[in-house]
Amino acid sequence: MQLSPNFTLEELTSSETADRHGIDNTPTPEIIENLKRLAASLQEVRTLLGNKSIIVSSGYRSPAVNEKLGSKPTSDHCKGLAADFICPAFGSPDEIVRAIMASPIPYKQIIREFDRWVHFAVSAPGEEPRRQALIIDKQGTRNYA
Repeated sequence: MQLSPNFTLEELTSSETADRHGIDNTPTPEIIENLKRLAASLQEVRTLLGNKSIIVSSGYRSPAVNEKLGSKPTSDHCKGLAADFICPAFGSPDEIVRAIMASPIPYKQIIREFDRWVHFAVSAPGEEPRRQALIIDKQGTRNYA
């Protein structure tokens, strides 16, 4: 199912962890609506990044997949509102985060994680985008400077 011009449901629900452990990672209809919202925002990010391909490593996670990964049960991934990605043709995770921060794209949270990927989360319907920008690495979690 195509969620936006460049993002599919399959892409945003694919999970090596689910496959490896035989876990069902099928989203509910409500979560699919959130994934459509996420895909629309990722489409804006792709445009901002010069229409370069975005490679999603983690989108929706069922509670069982999320638990297997050791993530918090409140993760936006479980709601279909977050994706982890890279865009090597544009630049480093730091360059991507800085570009998004400087843009008018509404987002809930963006995190440069371990200088390896970007976590991008959108607000739920009816919530204001808080545009929180963080860095997570071996030194801990801190606000983007």
